Amino acid sequence: MADVVQFRLEGMLDELDDLEQRGLFSRREIAEIVKQRRKFEYRLKRPCPLKQDYVAYIDYETHLDSLRRLRKKAVSRELKKQGNKKMRKSVSDFACVKRILYIYRLAVSRYKGDIDLWFRYLEFCRAQKNGRMKKVLAQLIRFHPKVPGVWIYAAAWEFDHDTNVDAARSLMLSGLRVCPTSEDLWVEYLRMELTYLNKLKARKVALGEDEGSLVRENKAAEDKQWREENKDLFMSIGEDREDNDGSVGETESKNKLDLFREKGSNILETIYNGAIEALPSSFSLRKRVLEILEAMDLAHSEELHSKILQDIKRDFGTEPQYWDWLARLRYNPDDVQGMSDKKKNSRIEKAVQVYEEGLEHVPSSAMFSLYVEFLMNVITSVKGEQSSGLSSCTMNTTSRLLMVYEKALTSGHITDDLACQYVSFYFQLGKLDEARKLAKRLCSGKLSNSVKLWVLRVSTEIKSILKDSPSPSKDDLKSIFELTKEVLRDFSVSESGSLWLTVLKFFANQSHYFDQLVEISLFALAKSGGSEDGFSLSSAIVDFILQKDGIQRTREVYKKFLRLPHPGLAIYRTCIQLESNLASAGDKNGLASARKLFESALATYGQDVSLWQEYYIMESKVGSSETAAAIRWRARKTLKDATALATSSDL
Repeated sequence: MADVVQFRLEGMLDELDDLEQRGLFSRREIAEIVKQRRKFEYRLKRPCPLKQDYVAYIDYETHLDSLRRLRKKAVSRELKKQGNKKMRKSVSDFACVKRILYIYRLAVSRYKGDIDLWFRYLEFCRAQKNGRMKKVLAQLIRFHPKVPGVWIYAAAWEFDHDTNVDAARSLMLSGLRVCPTSEDLWVEYLRMELTYLNKLKARKVALGEDEGSLVRENKAAEDKQWREENKDLFMSIGEDREDNDGSVGETESKNKLDLFREKGSNILETIYNGAIEALPSSFSLRKRVLEILEAMDLAHSEELHSKILQDIKRDFGTEPQYWDWLARLRYNPDDVQGMSDKKKNSRIEKAVQVYEEGLEHVPSSAMFSLYVEFLMNVITSVKGEQSSGLSSCTMNTTSRLLMVYEKALTSGHITDDLACQYVSFYFQLGKLDEARKLAKRLCSGKLSNSVKLWVLRVSTEIKSILKDSPSPSKDDLKSIFELTKEVLRDFSVSESGSLWLTVLKFFANQSHYFDQLVEISLFALAKSGGSEDGFSLSSAIVDFILQKDGIQRTREVYKKFLRLPHPGLAIYRTCIQLESNLASAGDKNGLASARKLFESALATYGQDVSLWQEYYIMESKVGSSETAAAIRWRARKTLKDATALATSSDL
């Protein structure tokens, strides 16, 4: 290994001497360069060099070459001021690039399956305009023929940089034979063919043999209208003669333009037919082809557009995404900015008609969800544009949205999310009574098992009570408690966490009802075996009691939770944190209680490294060095995972 590294370093002598003779680097800097290169060379000669070793070496050489170029420019400027000739290129100008290419070759030879590394290699060759580009592309295609991006990159390089259209087309067709189900390949092939046709058209225009372009421009119609309105400004002296000749030339130009437009139309239709044959279930492919068609000015564009739309409706007419896409074509918020309310309403009505037709063909929850999302986006965009008040557009869309919600409910296609959105929308409109009645109606139907809906119902009831008076009456408190009591018993604790927090917060200052909620929570936790996945109800209750009743009452309550079968680690940590804070404040009972809690927790969770760490830290802070050392010794004897001990700095 050492001999190979030394041989490699000796091969750098000419480059290093040249750098020193030109004054680009000092002797000390060159010694540092040799030191770094020796370190990298030894890494590459290991039995199993890592990818990071190659990348780090390449990055170092890249930065070194950038520094060399900057210093060379500075030296050249100084020589130019002194009247000397420009510096000639020498071995140091090519050595870094040659070495980076060599490292890349080694890297891709070892990590042939790393696509990112191959593309970094290609980008470097392209940036340096190196002649190895074609060879590297051929190797990449040989190793990764199933990656569509490889064929696209190779064809794009041939088309853009090497200006070899035949080679680019051949690569694209080869890629489509190997990867016929790649949507990107089909779309990029279509773009390439139309781009090439447009280049041929542009060449004719540059030679004065043709006019116009295949790319559709938004300003073209406006310019044409302005020229027609001011055609007197363009009249020449020999108008009569040029009328005859001009009409002939205009006809020839139009025929030539039609030839290119016809050719482009044939290309698009051929590639589109091949694409949908290979990918009959790809909806996004047809959308992308349609976008390309709309951006180009081709012959029979309307017929092609209608054909593609008919094919999409035939193949995807039973999918909600098709109707959503079709409706959003009718109304796009970005295209209607600055329009009058009348025009906006007209476009919205067209989109609504599409959604209504979609509901007739695909009556499903997904269709209703997309419909609702569209109307909500319309309301949001319109509200963002108007300064004050509600426009007719917003009012119409709001009433339409309420009708859609109600239709989803009556047809049986409403989901938990739609129901919650329905209630929340009434909240946004400020109609609290309607929201309350609706929540009650939904919770008594088939969505009675929805926790999110029950949270909304309880929230609406609470807001309705607090709206009239900040302090609820006894009857109001009893009605809320009776409403939530059975629900809290029926739902699991992990599902009803948000509902528990809402109720606990409401009854925090009502001791009678809060104590009953504590009993209900004990029953619910015992029913679930004491486990608390995700949300820790017992910890939340302990925090509430600590804030309102003090430490003694808190200790009484958390001991009840700890007597349950298999209490969760979260409640242990909450109680330990509480007692540890008291011990830090000088409470001896707090330290004793914390130790008991730690011992009880370790009896169940003895393999939890973080728990041992917390125990050790507490003893180090408020205990003694002997007890901390004892905890450390016990942890090392108890824990089975030796790696966890090795990575833990607190034990």
